[in-house]
Amino acid sequence: MSKFDYPRLPRHEIVGILAESQIATVSEADIINPNPDFVSNLYTKILIHIDSLQEDYGQVDFAALEQLENPDLHVDSVRMMNLFHKIREVVASLECPKKFTLKDLIKPDSDRTELFLSAILNFCLHRDTKMNLLRPIVEELTLLDEQRQELEARISQLNAEITEYNESREREMPLVQVVDAKVKELRQTIPTLNNHQMSLKASIRKMKEKAKEMDEEISSAEFALVQSVQENANLRSKIVQSPDKLQRTLEEKKSIRVEAKDAERAAMQSFQEKSAILEIYTKASKKMSKHFARMQAIQEQVNSAKSIEKDVKVLKVKLSDEVVLERSLEAKLVERQGKADQLDDFRKQLEKERNLSWEEATKELNNVKLEVESQRRDLESRQSKVQAVVAEVDDITAKINSVKESGAAKQQELGHKSEEIKSEFYKYSNSIGHLLLSGMEQEVVKARS
Repeated sequence: MSKFDYPRLPRHEIVGILAESQIATVSEADIINPNPDFVSNLYTKILIHIDSLQEDYGQVDFAALEQLENPDLHVDSVRMMNLFHKIREVVASLECPKKFTLKDLIKPDSDRTELFLSAILNFCLHRDTKMNLLRPIVEELTLLDEQRQELEARISQLNAEITEYNESREREMPLVQVVDAKVKELRQTIPTLNNHQMSLKASIRKMKEKAKEMDEEISSAEFALVQSVQENANLRSKIVQSPDKLQRTLEEKKSIRVEAKDAERAAMQSFQEKSAILEIYTKASKKMSKHFARMQAIQEQVNSAKSIEKDVKVLKVKLSDEVVLERSLEAKLVERQGKADQLDDFRKQLEKERNLSWEEATKELNNVKLEVESQRRDLESRQSKVQAVVAEVDDITAKINSVKESGAAKQQELGHKSEEIKSEFYKYSNSIGHLLLSGMEQEVVKARS
C-alpha cells in the first residue's frame, strides 16, 4: 500500500490478518455477533500490538485516586474509560469517517465493529509496510553507528600512536640535532680532507718517481763499480807486464777511481737523501692511512647519519600520512556526528511529541475522571432521587393495588347487581310482553266483533 486508506475488509480477511499478526484468534461468528467482553479484549490486543496501549493501562495516578471516594469500585470503569479514550484517539488519528463512541464498547454493533476493525487493521498493514521499508535504513544506521564506534576507537588508537611518535620525536630531537651538527661538520671537513688526500697522492706519486730514478742510478753505479773492479783486475795483470804503462794507467785509473768514489759518495748521499725522503713518505703514508681510516669512520658516521635521516624522513612521511588519515577520519567523524545529531534531534522531537501527547492524554484523562466523578455524583444523587421516586411509586402501586382490589370487589358486586337487574328486566320485559300480547289480542277480538 502506497498510502493509508479505508477499504472495507471482509470478515474472513479480518480473521486472517488477526491470525497472521498473532493478535488474536477469532471467528466470523464473533464479528457477526460481538459482545462487550470480546470487543474489549480484541481492541486491547490490537492496541497493544500497535504500541498504543501499555500493559498497565488500568492504573490510575494517585492524584486522581484521591478524588475518588471508593477507588476499588471504579477499577473496571477506569479500565473501560482508558480503553475507550485510547481507541477513540487511534480512530480519530486515522481520520475514520465515523466516530468511536462508548456504545461501541458497551453495546457493540456488527457493522460499526467491522468498520473500526478494518480501519485499524489497514493502519497495521500500512505501518508494517512502512516499517519494512524503513528497516534497511535502520539497519544501515545501526551499521554506521558501529562503524563510527570502530573509527572512534581507531582514531583514539592513532592519536595515542601519534602522541607516542611525537614524544619519541621530542626525546630524539636533541640527538638528531647533535647528529645534524656532526653531519654538517663532517661535510665541511670532507672537501679539505679530499684536497689533502689528492695532494698526498700527488706527492706519493712524485716520491715513487724519484725512488725509481734513485734505483736506476744505484743500479748504474753498481754496474760501474763492477766494471771498475774488472778494470782493476786487468790493470793488475798489466802492471806485471809493463810498469810504465801501468803507472800511467794507474794514475788514470786513480783519477777514475777518485771520480768513481766521488760519484759513489754522491750516489750514497743521494741514496740517503732519498731513503730519508722515502721514510718521510712512509710516515706520510701511515698518517694518510690513519686519516683514511678516520675518513672511513667519518664516512660510516655519515652513512649512519644518512640512514637516520632517511628513517626520520620515513617517519615524517608516515606522520604526514597519519595526519592525512586523521583528518579524513575527523571529517568522517564530523559527518557521522552530524548524522548522530540529526538522529538525536529526531529522537528528541519524537520524545517531545510523545510527551505532548502524553500530557494531552493525561489532561484529557483527568478531565474525563473529573467528568466521570461528577457524573458519578450526579448518578448517586439521581439514584437517591430514583430510590425516593421508587419508594413513592411503591406506595402508589400499593395504593393502586388496594384500589384495584376494592374496585374488583365493587365490580363483582356491580356485576352481580347488573345480572340481578338484567334478570329482573328480562322478567319485567317478559311480563310486559305477555300483557302487550294479551292487550293486542283483546283489541283484535274487539275489532273483529
